[in-house]
Amino acid sequence: MKRAPNSAVADTREEPVHVPGPDTRVVELRVHGILGTKPQDLTDSVASVDVAGDGIGRIVRPADRLLRPVSGPDLAAGERTVPRSIEGYVWGDMTSGGSKALWALLFPFALANMAHWMLPPTDAGSRAVRSLGAALRAGMRLTALLLTMLFIAHLTVLSLDLLASQCLRPGSGCLGAVPDGLRTAESPRSILAMVLVAAVVLGMSRLSAMSWRVCTPSTSEAGQHAQDPKLPGAGVVRDPATSALRILHIVAGLCTMVLTALGGFSASADPRWVGAAVLTGLCVLGVLALDDPTDSDHRPDNRFRRAVRSALSRYTRIPLVSVAALLVLVTAPATDPLNGPLAGSGSVTGSLTLGLLLSCGYVGLLLIPTVLLSRSSWRRLPKKLRPWAGGWFAAPVLLIACLLGAGFGAGLTLTTRQALGGDEPRLPSSYDTVTLLWGTSTALLVLAGLVIVPWAWVRWWRALQADSAVSPEVGLLHAGRSGDQRSSERAWKWAELQRGHGHRLVLVLAGALCAGAVLASVLRLWAPQPPDWARWLMFLGVGTLATLAAFLLRTVYLAVRRPGTARALGVLCDLTLFWPREAHPVVPPCYALKVIPELVNRAREHLSDPHTRVVLSGHSQGSLLASVATARLLHGLDEPDRERVGLVTAGSQLQWAYTRGFPDVLGHGSQRELAGSLRGRWRSLCRGTDPLGGAVTTWSRQVYDGKLLGVGFRADGAEGPLPPAARGPTGALVLGSDHWLPDPQRGPFEHRRWLAGLLRHTEYSGDPEWDRAVSMAAGLETPARGTNLPFRTTVAGSSPGTAPRINGTARRTEPEGATRREGTVIAMETAPEDEPPAVAAEERTGEFSRSAPEQPAPVRGDGLPGAEEDLGDGVIHEGTPEIIDPPGITPPWERGPALRPSGQ
Repeated sequence: MKRAPNSAVADTREEPVHVPGPDTRVVELRVHGILGTKPQDLTDSVASVDVAGDGIGRIVRPADRLLRPVSGPDLAAGERTVPRSIEGYVWGDMTSGGSKALWALLFPFALANMAHWMLPPTDAGSRAVRSLGAALRAGMRLTALLLTMLFIAHLTVLSLDLLASQCLRPGSGCLGAVPDGLRTAESPRSILAMVLVAAVVLGMSRLSAMSWRVCTPSTSEAGQHAQDPKLPGAGVVRDPATSALRILHIVAGLCTMVLTALGGFSASADPRWVGAAVLTGLCVLGVLALDDPTDSDHRPDNRFRRAVRSALSRYTRIPLVSVAALLVLVTAPATDPLNGPLAGSGSVTGSLTLGLLLSCGYVGLLLIPTVLLSRSSWRRLPKKLRPWAGGWFAAPVLLIACLLGAGFGAGLTLTTRQALGGDEPRLPSSYDTVTLLWGTSTALLVLAGLVIVPWAWVRWWRALQADSAVSPEVGLLHAGRSGDQRSSERAWKWAELQRGHGHRLVLVLAGALCAGAVLASVLRLWAPQPPDWARWLMFLGVGTLATLAAFLLRTVYLAVRRPGTARALGVLCDLTLFWPREAHPVVPPCYALKVIPELVNRAREHLSDPHTRVVLSGHSQGSLLASVATARLLHGLDEPDRERVGLVTAGSQLQWAYTRGFPDVLGHGSQRELAGSLRGRWRSLCRGTDPLGGAVTTWSRQVYDGKLLGVGFRADGAEGPLPPAARGPTGALVLGSDHWLPDPQRGPFEHRRWLAGLLRHTEYSGDPEWDRAVSMAAGLETPARGTNLPFRTTVAGSSPGTAPRINGTARRTEPEGATRREGTVIAMETAPEDEPPAVAAEERTGEFSRSAPEQPAPVRGDGLPGAEEDLGDGVIHEGTPEIIDPPGITPPWERGPALRPSGQ
């Protein structure tokens, strides 16, 4: 059959399977997700042992009772089996355990750094777009610097003003156990307070200088620093200018201490004040000039960039730190008189808070034209694949980070004041602004919760009470199992609600904080004293900030004492510390810069054997690490070696979260290029009941005529309509590269682990479809094409007298002679003139030839194709046969159907 000459649909023929030889083996390299996991759970074994690594990044294998490494279960390759070795990469110790719980105190810094990676793509646009991108990155770095300075200012107010100047002054009722001799000596009090803050700054400097050492580094760094924007995570590389940015933050923090002790930002002729002001100005200019140090937009080097690097070289940074440290040393014993509230506390904290809000507003406003000019890169995508908030999502995340940082510092100071003696120690009026901000935001969040919670419950309840008791997808996936349909439907709807609207909670939080910031700023600028009606909001803000600080400190304390309680903190670290230091350098080390190169190096070691095929598999956050590592690995391999690399993702957030939240680094185009490079060897396991994971390579799914259809990535690197989903031997529906697993599982199956009930985001590797996906990723097996699915599914609660249901949806009975108005979902191409009329009619109606065996053999009654099934109506139905494509005839779904997205 000839194809239409102007067909826009790419060829969907499967990549030929490379027949395994007698020495072929498969190495499956697994990567776990957030919250860590036990090595034996990662390898699905009763015990495991380390076979490589440095104790922080561990390579483990299953072990026998004598703790000797053993291989895993064999994989099927047609009528024979291929040996498989299972290895797991354990990286949980990089984000949790011991003193790492203290890293949670720097969560606002890490969140501000992550917001930089959420900016929309600007490197492929016009010169105006690139200029806007440079201005946005400069605004991000300036906001991060102000956040650091504000944090140091709060600590200085706490130690120097609240404690040394007020509580320890002579005649104060605070801390009665302190002897009078220390109260009358101002210099020791000042030195002690400044030393405490300087120690915190030193700790921040040491932490920001930490980085994980890559074990057995690769001989070539090209794979790690490849700036190919078409592959996922190409910009996730080590920043060569992080040390310069770190020094600028440290110097600015030390200068903030000096300015607070010497009267604030009010001009002074004191040489110490002048020196601190000049250094602060130089730090601001430095962070603005360090534009895109990782060179993600591939600009040629120029004179200005060389001058910036020279000005911030090592020989310049050492004098900057030395001068700042000298200013602290000469200021500590001779500050302003410590006999009451310091004059500089209110000036510094108020100015920095206002500057922080203005900087966030600048970034938010500048994002609007940037998004409008960059939206051509995602304009044609379906709505559920476009970036969150139209690409503007970085602004609310940055605002939340800044106000969390300001709120934590203010809350710590307010809590300390309450513990020392109530209202006797006085705080600057700028703290009233922060308390009013958080009080207003808390009130708005409570009101929003009173609306959102009932709305979510009603939406979920209405989805369950819709015309169809069971959605078509659930009815198709759990054909013949009415009990599973009911339980799966509820979990499916709730998971869809969370994935589809979870990011809107971030927008609600940012909106409430923004409203509180606007109200507090207006009252701060136009009213010397807050009005009476705002007093209750300030009281609410004090309680909120105190609760926030106390809760965070208690959580950190419990995490240090009992590491098992640190799960919530581990989630924060796992999500934010994937991203390298870019906008904010004072964050804990990025684990991706160690995990990804070591995964690539381990895969290269195995690929050095020409008979070995490597499959990287990742669950949840591990799917992000595995996909980026696979992209790096493919970038440095020859074409024959690429054919021996595969990827399996399970419970992944790549499509619904990372592609939409980080469109520049993990955008839709980069995922398409990776899928094309793997040529069908990227398999993704997903469950509709999983609230955290979802589909990765398909979208716009719908059930039509008893078949699951959709659009997705093709094996040739294009994207378009896919053949109908094929039913796997264990009940999974394979659409493109996505394997939709039934949850609850079918079975039990012989010689397979089986778990009852809904599994949601857990136990993906225990599903019997996992091994089949690994075989496909290794090129040992291809998905069956055209496998028939049950066209009629009896839904729970139906009776023989009710209207017939197709895939869970009741079919309306129409009067005889009435025009049938079922929505045409598949629009076929016009048949070429040289095709026979029968073929043209076949394309217009969307039907295709079927050749069924005369007597399909019945098998188990578990709802699988070709089986005798009990569909819940008390009648045993014969299973439907498989569809066999006649030789020489192209199925109609490969002739250019245009699927109409249905939002499924």
